[in-house]
Amino acid sequence: MVFLKSNKSSSLFLIVLSGIIIMLFTGAKHSDLDKQINHGIDSTGEKHDKNPRFVKWRPHPWHGLEVGENAPDIVNTYIEITPFDYIKYEVDKLTGYLKAVRPNKTSSQSPTLYGFIPKTYCDRRVRDLSPNSTKGDGDPLDICIISERPIAKSEILLSVKVIGGLQMVDHGEADDKIIAVLENDIAWQTAKDIDDIPEIMIERLRHFFLTYKYVPGENNPSVKIDKVYNREHALKVIEASMQDYEENFGE
Repeated sequence: MVFLKSNKSSSLFLIVLSGIIIMLFTGAKHSDLDKQINHGIDSTGEKHDKNPRFVKWRPHPWHGLEVGENAPDIVNTYIEITPFDYIKYEVDKLTGYLKAVRPNKTSSQSPTLYGFIPKTYCDRRVRDLSPNSTKGDGDPLDICIISERPIAKSEILLSVKVIGGLQMVDHGEADDKIIAVLENDIAWQTAKDIDDIPEIMIERLRHFFLTYKYVPGENNPSVKIDKVYNREHALKVIEASMQDYEENFGE
């Protein structure tokens, strides 16, 4: 009865009551929508496709993303570093978040986008394809992506076409760098093998990986590139890394 003693109090009561009704109504709607999307139930109450329309929780970039339906020819790639970065970034293996490892000590910048292929692992099978290595480096398989348009953002997913690679050995460990072009790239979509891109682009990649850790006057890392290989060998390396992943992390 107190709310009826003044027009002001009465109006306040109606506003509060209206707000409660709206909250209850929209909450029910959101609950229904969540049920439909996340539990595979359509508007009629019938179950539809078992696959959800989106991933409710952020998947781990290495273990939670797929290598791609058309692998090893066309693979998904998670980008860690762009050609505009002066910081060494890499995915934290425990959390899946991108972390800053260290600032580059020199003026070197990656000449291409750089990241890794999900659900790959460099272990004994990758080592067997690299005669001068003693073991795999224990990381997902690295990949360099050539794109005609500059891409300045990391932590993105790209679909790329494999054309070759570098057989790199770092302190005796197989540390291959797959080379690919952005799928459907306007300028590079016709490239099918390593010989289809200018030699200077390969030389820039070789120079970067051989020197980006180099610091004058210090003991510098033992890194070498044994050879540049073609698409056929690159596909074998990817397949080997997928098998190594399955052996170490598969269910």
